[in-house]
Amino acid sequence: MYYSFIIPAYNESERLATSLPKVFAYIRERQLQAEVIVVNDGSSDDTAEATRSFASKYPEIRLLENPGNRGKGYSVRNGMLHANGDVLLFTDADLSSPIYEATKLFAAIEQGADVAIGSRWLDGSVVTYPQPLQRRVFSRLFNASVRSLFGLPYHDTQCGAKAFRRAAALQLAGVVMEKRWTFDVDLLVCSRFLGLDVSELPVVWADQAGSKLNVTKTLREVVSALWNMKRRDLRSALASRAYLPEEVRP
Repeated sequence: MYYSFIIPAYNESERLATSLPKVFAYIRERQLQAEVIVVNDGSSDDTAEATRSFASKYPEIRLLENPGNRGKGYSVRNGMLHANGDVLLFTDADLSSPIYEATKLFAAIEQGADVAIGSRWLDGSVVTYPQPLQRRVFSRLFNASVRSLFGLPYHDTQCGAKAFRRAAALQLAGVVMEKRWTFDVDLLVCSRFLGLDVSELPVVWADQAGSKLNVTKTLREVVSALWNMKRRDLRSALASRAYLPEEVRP
């Protein structure tokens, strides 16, 4: 089994200095055949240079460059379409959910799931350092809205740890359209529409200092994005296969 670890990165040079050694320590400890793809999302700091420096020490690392700042969703999709793994995992650069939690997600994939997602809000999850109150309230209201609008059964759509069987990742990369904060919701809406088996698992999680989330700005973007998702005709998009990579077109 070959694994692809995808890390979207926007001005993350400092965090990568801490997180990349942890990812590689995990790969070595588990003796995984793996690659690590850092997707630079038009950073203005030295994210690209820092990644190249690590690549000189770790041959498994690859750097992808977005054409400017396009968002987390665009970055993950770019990583998916360039990944070589049988199993693909994306994680936030800050490793809010520690990289060793990937073991749970990989096990779910091995047991038959197409998609495995980490959750902060299931029984058994452990939040070692909670978000500030304003963000906790926003997250809960957001999740309640998503469950109501789309009928999703998941407790936590936004946890930054998700794994995919390769075929599922390529299917999703072909139909998911959201490029920014609501990308995770779009992934799960499309997963359900495609009939993919999604497993939600409790994980360890800790809020990290230095979050780039602006709640007021994000709220405006979220309302617009969710409305567009609700109006979208997924059946027509899927039937046309217009967005699917050639590898998964019929």
